[in-house]
Amino acid sequence: MEISAEIQKLGDAIANLKLTEAVALKEYLKEKYKLEPAAGGAVMVAAAPGGGGGAAAPEKPAEKTEFTVVLDGVADATKKISVIKVVREITGVGLADGKKMVDEAPKTIKENVAKDEAEAIKKKIEDAGGKVTLK
Repeated sequence: MEISAEIQKLGDAIANLKLTEAVALKEYLKEKYKLEPAAGGAVMVAAAPGGGGGAAAPEKPAEKTEFTVVLDGVADATKKISVIKVVREITGVGLADGKKMVDEAPKTIKENVAKDEAEAIKKKIEDAGGKVTLK
Protein backbone atom coordinates (compact mmCIF):
# COMPACT_ATOMS: atom_id res chain seq x y z
CA MET A 1 0.00 0.00 0.00
CA GLU A 2 1.40 3.37 -1.06
CA ILE A 3 1.07 6.08 1.62
CA SER A 4 1.14 9.67 0.43
CA ALA A 5 3.63 12.16 1.83
CA GLU A 6 0.74 14.21 3.21
CA ILE A 7 -0.61 11.25 5.22
CA GLN A 8 2.91 10.39 6.44
CA LYS A 9 3.41 14.01 7.58
CA LEU A 10 0.06 14.01 9.40
CA GLY A 11 0.80 10.64 11.02
CA ASP A 12 4.21 11.79 12.21
CA ALA A 13 2.71 15.00 13.63
CA ILE A 14 0.11 13.02 15.61
CA ALA A 15 2.68 10.50 16.85
CA ASN A 16 4.90 13.31 18.15
CA LEU A 17 2.19 15.15 20.10
CA LYS A 18 2.75 15.80 23.79
CA LEU A 19 0.15 14.21 26.04
CA THR A 20 -1.60 17.54 26.71
CA GLU A 21 -1.70 18.25 22.96
CA ALA A 22 -3.18 14.80 22.28
CA VAL A 23 -5.92 15.45 24.85
CA ALA A 24 -6.63 18.85 23.29
CA LEU A 25 -6.82 17.21 19.84
CA LYS A 26 -9.24 14.60 21.17
CA GLU A 27 -11.47 17.33 22.64
CA TYR A 28 -11.34 19.36 19.42
CA LEU A 29 -12.34 16.36 17.26
CA LYS A 30 -15.11 15.48 19.70
CA GLU A 31 -16.50 19.03 19.81
CA LYS A 32 -16.07 20.01 16.17
CA TYR A 33 -16.71 16.72 14.32
CA LYS A 34 -18.41 14.54 16.95
CA LEU A 35 -15.54 12.02 16.62
CA GLU A 36 -14.36 10.02 19.60
CA PRO A 37 -11.48 7.54 19.70
CA ALA A 38 -12.31 3.91 20.33
CA ALA A 39 -12.29 2.80 23.99
CA GLY A 40 -12.17 6.44 25.15
CA GLY A 41 -8.38 6.69 24.72
CA ALA A 42 -6.55 9.75 23.50
CA VAL A 43 -5.79 10.05 19.79
CA MET A 44 -2.47 8.22 19.63
CA VAL A 45 -0.49 6.06 17.25
CA ALA A 46 0.31 2.66 18.75
CA ALA A 47 3.82 2.29 17.29
CA ALA A 48 6.62 4.79 17.63
CA PRO A 49 7.71 6.52 14.42
CA GLY A 50 10.33 4.58 12.54
CA GLY A 51 8.43 1.28 12.70
CA GLY A 52 10.25 -1.90 13.77
CA GLY A 53 9.57 -3.44 17.17
CA GLY A 54 6.60 -1.18 17.89
CA ALA A 55 7.15 0.41 21.29
CA ALA A 56 3.75 1.30 22.71
CA ALA A 57 2.66 4.93 22.99
CA PRO A 58 3.39 6.68 26.33
CA GLU A 59 3.69 4.23 29.20
CA LYS A 60 2.52 6.59 31.90
CA PRO A 61 -1.27 7.00 32.21
CA ALA A 62 -2.97 10.08 30.85
CA GLU A 63 -2.67 13.06 33.18
CA LYS A 64 -5.82 13.43 35.22
CA THR A 65 -7.75 16.56 34.25
CA GLU A 66 -10.84 16.30 36.42
CA PHE A 67 -10.86 15.94 40.18
CA THR A 68 -13.35 15.32 42.96
CA VAL A 69 -12.92 17.40 46.11
CA VAL A 70 -13.68 15.39 49.26
CA LEU A 71 -13.99 16.96 52.71
CA ASP A 72 -12.34 14.50 55.11
CA GLY A 73 -13.32 16.37 58.25
CA VAL A 74 -12.44 19.32 60.42
CA ALA A 75 -8.82 19.56 61.60
CA ASP A 76 -9.72 21.79 64.55
CA ALA A 77 -13.18 21.51 66.14
CA THR A 78 -13.12 25.21 67.02
CA LYS A 79 -13.05 26.05 63.29
CA LYS A 80 -16.10 23.99 62.33
CA ILE A 81 -18.23 27.07 61.68
CA SER A 82 -15.60 28.51 59.33
CA VAL A 83 -15.47 25.22 57.42
CA ILE A 84 -19.28 25.18 57.13
CA LYS A 85 -19.22 28.74 55.73
CA VAL A 86 -16.64 27.82 53.09
CA VAL A 87 -18.48 24.60 52.14
CA ARG A 88 -21.70 26.58 51.75
CA GLU A 89 -19.92 29.20 49.62
CA ILE A 90 -18.45 26.53 47.32
CA THR A 91 -21.55 24.34 47.00
CA GLY A 92 -24.29 26.97 47.22
CA VAL A 93 -26.26 24.95 49.80
CA GLY A 94 -28.15 26.29 52.80
CA LEU A 95 -26.97 26.33 56.39
CA ALA A 96 -28.55 23.00 57.36
CA ASP A 97 -27.14 21.19 54.30
CA GLY A 98 -23.71 22.76 54.77
CA LYS A 99 -23.62 21.69 58.41
CA LYS A 100 -24.78 18.19 57.43
CA MET A 101 -22.00 17.89 54.83
CA VAL A 102 -19.36 18.85 57.39
CA ASP A 103 -20.86 16.60 60.09
CA GLU A 104 -21.02 13.61 57.72
CA ALA A 105 -17.42 13.91 56.48
CA PRO A 106 -15.85 12.35 54.50
CA LYS A 107 -18.20 13.93 52.00
CA THR A 108 -17.82 14.89 48.33
CA ILE A 109 -17.92 18.67 48.00
CA LYS A 110 -17.51 19.09 44.24
CA GLU A 111 -17.03 16.63 41.36
CA ASN A 112 -15.38 16.84 37.93
CA VAL A 113 -13.53 20.11 38.45
CA ALA A 114 -10.32 21.25 36.79
CA LYS A 115 -7.08 20.75 38.69
CA ASP A 116 -6.51 24.45 39.42
CA GLU A 117 -10.10 24.91 40.64
CA ALA A 118 -9.86 21.77 42.80
CA GLU A 119 -6.62 23.02 44.35
CA ALA A 120 -8.18 26.45 45.00
CA ILE A 121 -11.15 24.80 46.74
CA LYS A 122 -8.81 22.60 48.77
CA LYS A 123 -6.79 25.63 49.88
CA LYS A 124 -9.94 27.56 50.89
CA ILE A 125 -11.25 24.69 53.00
CA GLU A 126 -7.86 23.99 54.57
CA ASP A 127 -7.40 27.69 55.37
CA ALA A 128 -10.77 27.55 57.16
CA GLY A 129 -9.65 24.52 59.21
CA GLY A 130 -10.86 21.55 57.18
CA LYS A 131 -9.07 18.47 55.84
CA VAL A 132 -9.46 17.79 52.10
CA THR A 133 -8.50 15.07 49.62
CA LEU A 134 -8.46 15.43 45.84
CA LYS A 135 -9.41 12.27 43.99
